Formats: sequence, C-alpha cells, structure tokens
Amino acid sequence: MPLPRWFAERVEPTAPDAELRVSTIELFFDLVFVFTITQLTSLLVDDFTRQDGEGFTGQGTVQAVLIFGLLWWMYSGYAWLTNTVPPEHAARRVLILGGMAGFLIMALAIPRAFSGSGVAFAVGYLVIVLVHGGLYLQATAAIARVVPFNLTATALVFAAAFVDSPWNYALWTAALVLIWLSPIFIGQKGFPLHPAHIVERHGLLVIIVLGESIVAIGIGATDGHPGAALIVAALLGLALTASLWWVYFARDESGPEHALMRADVVQRTRLILGAYFYAHIPILLGIVATAAGIHKAVGHGHLDLGPAVALAGGTALFLLGDLWFRRVLGPTRTAVRVAAVLLAAATVPIGLWSSAAHLGVLVVLLIAMICVENVLQRQAATA
Repeated sequence: MPLPRWFAERVEPTAPDAELRVSTIELFFDLVFVFTITQLTSLLVDDFTRQDGEGFTGQGTVQAVLIFGLLWWMYSGYAWLTNTVPPEHAARRVLILGGMAGFLIMALAIPRAFSGSGVAFAVGYLVIVLVHGGLYLQATAAIARVVPFNLTATALVFAAAFVDSPWNYALWTAALVLIWLSPIFIGQKGFPLHPAHIVERHGLLVIIVLGESIVAIGIGATDGHPGAALIVAALLGLALTASLWWVYFARDESGPEHALMRADVVQRTRLILGAYFYAHIPILLGIVATAAGIHKAVGHGHLDLGPAVALAGGTALFLLGDLWFRRVLGPTRTAVRVAAVLLAAATVPIGLWSSAAHLGVLVVLLIAMICVENVLQRQAATA
C-alpha cells in the first residue's frame, strides 16, 4: 500500500536566511503543554499541605522534576520537528493535534502518575513519541537514532506503573537519565535548525508559562478576603512576574538569533541543545516554583517554610537558568547575576515573617540587578 503523497514527499530544511515564523497550531500546542506545567504546580502546592504519613518529604517536588524532565524532552522534540517539518498540510496538522492529545492525557494523569495513573501517562507518552518520529522521518533519517531512546524511556515509564515505591522512582529516574544523556550518543549531525524559529518558539513559551504566575495570583486571591493587604500582595506578585519577564526578554532580544546564525550547522544544533533545551530547564522550573510560591503568598500574611523556599528558590533558579542560557550563546557578565542568585535564595526567612515583604524584597532585588547590569553594559559599550 503506497504512502500518502504528503507523507512520502521529502521535506527540505528551510534556509537559515528565509523567514520561518511560529504557526498558530504551534501556539495551540504550547497551550496544551503549559496545562501540564499547571499540573506540576499543583504537585508543588501539595507538598506545602502534605500531612505526616502521606509520602516522604518533598515527594511532590521530586515527582514534578521527574515528570517535567520527560515532558520537556518531547516538547523540545516537537519544537525541533515543526522547525524542520512545518505543519503546512492538513494531515500534518491533524497528527500534531494527535500529539497534543497525548500531552493532554499525560497532563490529566500527572496528579497520580506515581500512584494509579502511570499507565495513562505512559500511553500518552507513547502517542507523542510515535507521532514525533513518524513526522520527523519526512525530513531526515537521523531521527532513527533518536526513536529507540524515546521508546525505551516510554517502556521504563510503563514498567514503573506496575511496581511500588521506591522502584517506580528508580525506573522514572532511569528513563530521565537515558533521554537526557542520549544526545551524547546520537550526536548533532543530521538536525539542521532554523535559528529564528527556535528563538521565537521558546520565547513565546516562556511568556505563556509566566502567565501561570498571573493565574496563581488569581487562585491565591480566592483564599483571602478582598482588602488592601491582598491587593498589595497581588500587585507585588504581578511586579515579580514582570521582573522575570524583563530579565529574560529586555536584554538584546535579537542577540540569541545572531549568535546562532554565526555558527555552522552542527555547532548551531549544539548551541540550541545547550541554550534552549538544557538551560531552559531551570528557567521553566524556576517559573513553576515561583508561581507555586506566589499562589501561597497572595492572601496569606506569612508563608510556611515550603512556600517561602519555593518563592525564593524559584526566583534564584530562574536567574541561574537565564545566566546559563546566555553563557552558552556567548560571553556575559556573571558577578552581578551570581550575587542576585545568592541574595534571592537567602530571602526565605523574610517570607516566614511576611509574604508581602518577601515579594517586595524579591522585586527590589531583581530591579536592582537589572539596573546594575544595564549600567555595566552601557559602560562597556562606551569603553
């Protein structure tokens, strides 16, 4: 039986100097992916209210990290897929929608992925792996080096659904280590990428995930009584989210694209892997943790230890990931950023005293860091 014409045709990579914009179906796809991020936030929030005897300390955080690692690998795979195989044909769009369905199944399974919904999560993961591999074959046979790793990771998650703790955590960890280290064995040859599309796609994703912090403000506000204190905390939560946006986007938005364009094809793929896969892990996890902290900070006079750590640690993790991201793409100043990371992490005691003060101190810290970096940048340009 012959393959459909749209599937059998060879897809040539888009020239680096040609325009390739993020399509609306990719944004639609990202909205479903961000729903999974929302589910991870719920795991972190559950850690804050966990009672003795309900699992081990930090259980939700460990689960969130393991789940995010697997999700992020395949999300990045789809970002590379649509960079190489633009979803122009209706049939391709239908298959992308099938991948979205896989992500939705996993999102619904996340709250109990380690205690009853592991099979559903693995089924969703298998769907997105098969759709991804099938579509990518239209552009390059190099994807055949990736698919065995993805399928093996899926099998490990399936197996984890049938064993108890701690063996299920061991299998999840094995799956995560396998795919994160797979680029060492796969190599970067055979995966030409269009820089502008990668930069735009991940930038839009960061904006959507930052929107989770705004949602956290609204959810947190329902736990308290409307009044001046709640309004102040909500505005500070918005200011903190805006500061994170400023840190990521306000410094030379075209810089990452230019850095990638200067590299050859193989080096460009290596840079994208380092900057937009590995470095974005702490960026996104930092936003998730910060959103969980904001959720508890709005509507409460002070924070317990867990939410205070999430708020301070999430901000510090975001700053560290952003520094890593910029260091991969080129030289950048680190002293000011490292100092800000350490100071943000040290704000935990403030949250135990006052949630509004904790938010306010983090906002002031980020604004001060941004101002100092801008001054240093102008001085360097003048010199």
